[in-house]
Amino acid sequence: MLKAYSWLTFCVVVWGSNFVFGKILVQDFSPTLLTMLRLLFIVLFLLGLSSYKKQVKRVNKTDLLAVLFLGVIGVFINQWSFFVGLQTADPTTSALILATTPILTGLLAAIFLKEKLTIRMLVGSVVAIVGIYFVVAKGNISAVHIDKGLLWIVITMITFAIMIIMTRLLAQRIDPLTITLYSNIVGFLVSIPFAFILDTPLRISFNISDWALLIGTAVVVHGIATLIWNNNIRHVDASKASILSNLEPFVAMIMGLILLSKPITSAEILGSLFIVGGVVLSTYQRKKLYSDGT
Repeated sequence: MLKAYSWLTFCVVVWGSNFVFGKILVQDFSPTLLTMLRLLFIVLFLLGLSSYKKQVKRVNKTDLLAVLFLGVIGVFINQWSFFVGLQTADPTTSALILATTPILTGLLAAIFLKEKLTIRMLVGSVVAIVGIYFVVAKGNISAVHIDKGLLWIVITMITFAIMIIMTRLLAQRIDPLTITLYSNIVGFLVSIPFAFILDTPLRISFNISDWALLIGTAVVVHGIATLIWNNNIRHVDASKASILSNLEPFVAMIMGLILLSKPITSAEILGSLFIVGGVVLSTYQRKKLYSDGT
């Protein structure tokens, strides 16, 4: 169990860094094209890995429909909305919004997995929302300007929660490599026509360093990390795994300071404490219920 949580923590640290890397890349590549290119290199990596391991298996029709849904919602829309949002959204604020994923995951688990919804979770949700409000307001509570990019980040958060629930369900019957490969192939194929329909103008960089960053982050962030996540999420429940996303805002803050020279503000720190506190509060009772075996 400790090994599983260690690997999941590594994944979250990698994904936290992705906010800053994504902010850098979206300045040189249009968002849908960037999504398509990233998925291309992810699929190539996974095809090579599957050829080496020879673990990929066929899935039945029922599971195939679920994988198709996961590929469209949890892969394509999740990554596309992420890059569209980062065109204007602040990476740290985006990370803080995505930190509330455990709360939405708990709500979805209550609906689809028949898990209990507690008063503690509702109170924690309110606390987290207060934290988000404070961060978005940048310390000026009387004047809030919501960047349209943050609305896309909210969509990213919703699709990420859906991905966690669906992966948890599918992992009971299908091995992680099969889920990851098939869902990413679906996401890539769906992204191809949209890259030329949605991106106007179509922007692409011819700088070698930009392509190196694109390929490197694609393989590590969305290839290796996703594979590790899918492989270890089977050993823990969805709400416990998603609580680790609390680390992402702090990783984004530090990476933003290092790579973008973006100072860490008191509003971000205070807001992050509210958000993390709200998430911990909302998931504490759930952890207790699971330990009792109910």
